[in-house]
Amino acid sequence: MKDIQSLRDDRRINIRKVGVKTISYPVTVLDKEHRTQQTVATVNMYVNLPHRFKGTHMSRFVDILNRFHGRFNLRSFHLILEEMKQRLEAEAAHLEIGFPYFLQKDAGTGSIGLERYECRMHGSLQEKDDLVLAIEVPISLPRDPEHGEGMPRSMGRWGNVQVSVRFNHFIWIEDLIAIIEDGLGLGSRLPDSVESVCCRLGGVLAGNPAIRWYNVIVENLADGYSTFASLQGPEQQDA
Repeated sequence: MKDIQSLRDDRRINIRKVGVKTISYPVTVLDKEHRTQQTVATVNMYVNLPHRFKGTHMSRFVDILNRFHGRFNLRSFHLILEEMKQRLEAEAAHLEIGFPYFLQKDAGTGSIGLERYECRMHGSLQEKDDLVLAIEVPISLPRDPEHGEGMPRSMGRWGNVQVSVRFNHFIWIEDLIAIIEDGLGLGSRLPDSVESVCCRLGGVLAGNPAIRWYNVIVENLADGYSTFASLQGPEQQDA
């Protein structure tokens, strides 16, 4: 049979994006304490095709993903993007994975619980590669001391903060979560406003030499609506 997808296309129309999305895939990500952590990701893979091709075989995306056995780190991200770009003869390659990441935390009652954080990695490769890591960190309501020490640490959620970063050099997911949570600096009190939380986090991230660029979105969940503030830092190189 003819390979229709790889035939030359004389219409000179570039396909902006072609690929596969919402692949549910078991993945292994780096874990500072346990070396690795098994989780399940939602994966999107797509490329920008030059006008000379009619399309591409969609099965090639999953073939490439399978070759790396679901192991994701900074190096494998680059290698997957490179193979996508070369094998599919694309002008640019893109890979997105979203996954829950779990950390053991003191629940405030003397027991250890698991805290869930939603993470997303987005990599692109054209002339050079680019990787953005995004993490959503919940902002919990402080425990009401009138209910006694036996009650859970948090009785609900005030909102959340979404932080996206580009790196000057490697940083553990756990360390980035700790930077964000320490930067919130809330303790047992509620945030003053979404603006104050946003500015506080921006100051903390701007002063970290591992972080080259950041974007912060703080959201407060209210009854029937939500408020938000966002802040983006400039690109900065490691000194």
